[in-house]
Amino acid sequence: MLVFLLRRIAISVPVVLGILLITFMLVRIGQQDPAAMIAGPIADPGILAQVRADLGLDKPVWVQFGAYAARLAQGDLGRSWQDGQPVAHHIATQLPVTLELILPALALALLIGVPVGIRAAFKPNRLFDQLSRTVALFGFSVPTYWLGLMMIFVFFFLLGWAPPPMGMMAIDLDPPRTITGAPLVDAVLGGEWEKARSAFVYLLLPVICLVFVATGPIIKQSRAIAIEILGSDHIRYARAAGFGNARIRRMVLRGALVPLVTFAGVELVSLFAIGSLIEFVFARGGLGHWGLNAIMQSDFAAVQGYVLALALASVVIFIVVDLLAMLLEPRG
Repeated sequence: MLVFLLRRIAISVPVVLGILLITFMLVRIGQQDPAAMIAGPIADPGILAQVRADLGLDKPVWVQFGAYAARLAQGDLGRSWQDGQPVAHHIATQLPVTLELILPALALALLIGVPVGIRAAFKPNRLFDQLSRTVALFGFSVPTYWLGLMMIFVFFFLLGWAPPPMGMMAIDLDPPRTITGAPLVDAVLGGEWEKARSAFVYLLLPVICLVFVATGPIIKQSRAIAIEILGSDHIRYARAAGFGNARIRRMVLRGALVPLVTFAGVELVSLFAIGSLIEFVFARGGLGHWGLNAIMQSDFAAVQGYVLALALASVVIFIVVDLLAMLLEPRG
């Protein structure tokens, strides 16, 4: 297990470095000049030159990358060019907010999508299968941004059931004492139940949006995996031996665990990207919201830190998935 873990980490290092290099180059070939944005529209050439020198933008690109890599090796991700705060601080404070959104969404999507997909596989081309595939197709095709706006329009504007799509709890409540950085979790751990209720209400609609988007791929994948297992020799033998449907379902679920765990890891990585749009639409804050703002403001240091955080999160998720797959199926 240790050898496997070290091998996976060793393979992941070049991937992260490659992503970091590509991101470093891409943010520097854009049309926007961060020095001009920071100095302001009426800054003279002397001020612009001074700002570029302060940011290190007057040096060759390879020198800039070398300096950034050297700081990165010391755990320094740089400072945001917009507010001067350390990028690592922004990531550390925004990541728990994002995890509080995407982890419950993934759990609910798995609880809904896996049973629906497996049941559809047991009765292919029947009414339930047709309905489940329609729902899955809609979840695949609906634009996340549009879905969030429609949810706000219906449940906040028309029905008045949802709170205003701004922030993570009511504005007349102070934030709970910081424990994990996730407002709902912190409020529950601190016993601040009024704040917990407000944080839950504000979290509910964004989670529903993510559940709807994530459930479609899970239904489709679960159905495909279950159909393949149902056609295997040992399942045909079990049916010939007179095993009941309940026993066969357990056998199918056991055989589908490894591919479903692998797909859940892929889905979790994708939710980081999808969740950024939901965070932006609902103005919740979070890692994705902060990263999108950094991209729109051409905050190079923040963009690099954001992409690096996503790359590292993906690497960690896939390593954990590989370890779980090894534990569930040691023969693999």
